[in-house]
Amino acid sequence: MKRLHLIALVIFFSILYIFFIPEQPFLLKISFKIIPMILMILFVYLHHDSNNPAFSKWLLLGLFFCMLGDATLHWFLLGLSFFLLGHICYIVAFSKVKVKTINAYIAILLLAYGMLMVAWISGNIFRTGNYVLGIAVCCYIAVILTMGWSALQTYSPILILGALSFIFSDSILALDTFITDIPMAHVLIMTSYYSAQLFFTMSTLKYSVARKKVLEL
Repeated sequence: MKRLHLIALVIFFSILYIFFIPEQPFLLKISFKIIPMILMILFVYLHHDSNNPAFSKWLLLGLFFCMLGDATLHWFLLGLSFFLLGHICYIVAFSKVKVKTINAYIAILLLAYGMLMVAWISGNIFRTGNYVLGIAVCCYIAVILTMGWSALQTYSPILILGALSFIFSDSILALDTFITDIPMAHVLIMTSYYSAQLFFTMSTLKYSVARKKVLEL
């Protein structure tokens, strides 16, 4: 299947899920939720960069674990665990295309944001007495910010956009779940989430083209 056809299908099914699929029946909702992820996994599998197989392999694993997270997020800790594994895979993938360490000021901003989210969200959870969930959320925040830090070290605009979109999506999800209802939360969360995964998916083309140009020289 051609690349543009697959990308168009990802966008189509993402819009379909976000705006048109009802909450019930539940199985239908979950099935349509993971269709864009299945298509993105297929995209990376069919169009991965043979010159950098490690990057493509870990990216593929990240997409797969995130798909499992999508399917099981209604069991929150289980879904969170799959997403955590997905982010670890992304961290490893980004390490394969790392350029250099990011500016210290940017690292401080990421750390400050992480500490704010831990204090606000996990602190609110701890006050309810649910310490297991609170610790799990702390770990998740640390891992997703490490993923963002790793993406920044690639100096790749498409990977950085993907990481920032993912952080935004999860931030809205956390605030809406544990702090207060956010208007249009579902649209904000899923639009930024699918965008993040699509940016990651399309990055395989970016690195493939770059490496082919180097080889031609």
